[in-house]
Parts: sequence; structure tokens; C-alpha cells
Amino acid sequence: MDESRRNDTYYLAAAIVDPKDLTVLRKRLGGLLLPGQYELHFKKEMPSRRKEILSRLVEWQAKAVIHQASCGRDVEAARQACVARLAEDLIDVNCVRLVLDSREERDVFDMRTIRTTLGKYPRASGFIYEHMSSTRESLLWIADAVAWSHGAGGDWARRVRPVVEEVVWVDIRP
Repeated sequence: MDESRRNDTYYLAAAIVDPKDLTVLRKRLGGLLLPGQYELHFKKEMPSRRKEILSRLVEWQAKAVIHQASCGRDVEAARQACVARLAEDLIDVNCVRLVLDSREERDVFDMRTIRTTLGKYPRASGFIYEHMSSTRESLLWIADAVAWSHGAGGDWARRVRPVVEEVVWVDIRP
């Protein structure tokens, strides 16, 4: 799971990967790195590289979901509303693990939100979640590419559309 923000809209993208595909997809993603690169970060890539990466994700039939919310000045409230809804949706489809791109000291907010959400679902006791750096988990690169591209709109959103299984608008009002 990774994020992007464009103006007053917050985008939270989660790559959906079947456990049997983890190793192959990680290897393929690693093959996209240029010499000296430790991670793919869409914001830093040149447009030609972005197009190449998105083409590979489409070719590999990568899948992701996007949760988005209006954020105004309260980006954290939008994020936590999206995190809660994403966790609920993942539990409902029997997902077993969620990896969130680490935001260092702010990870505590995500953990609190997910613990609260899990408390509503007794069957979710096997659901695992953790924060990792995108240099340690290459599958986060998919979420980064999807969130950035969808949020950018236009041709970028069109290019990433085959990867996006669902876009969910999340209301942040209590």
C-alpha cells in the first residue's frame, strides 16, 4: 500500500498479489531497476521510464485497488479513513497480509486505525499487517506507480487503468 496526493484528493493504492505469484513478481520488478537504483519511485522517474514500467505492470497483469478521499488540509484524516476502509475490504476478501509503505514515526496512526478496524472483525485474527521501506519490499512499487498515475489523471490514468480493479471513494466525515 502506498499513497499519493493531488490537490485536495488523497489516493491510497494497494497492490493485490496472490501468494503464489509473490516471488515471480518481485523478481520481475527487480529487473526494472537501473544500475545504482535501489527502488522504483514513480515521482522520480522520467516519463519514458514511467511508460515502460506501466507497460510491464499491464503485461504482467498486476492488480491494484485504490481508495481515495477528499482531504483539504487534513491529509491524515483522509489517509486513516482510507486505511480503515481498505483494511475492511481486504478482510472481507480473506486477504492475509497488508504491507504499508513506512512513514517512520507516523506509522503509529496506521497501526491504531488497523487495530480498531480489526476489533470489529473477530474472524480477522489471522490478518497480518506491517510497515516496510520500499527498498525492502519491491511490491510496494506497484502501489506507488498506481497511486501516482491514477492521481495524475489524463494519459497516466489511462495507462494504469488495466491494473486498477476498483476505485473506492471514502467519506471522511464521522
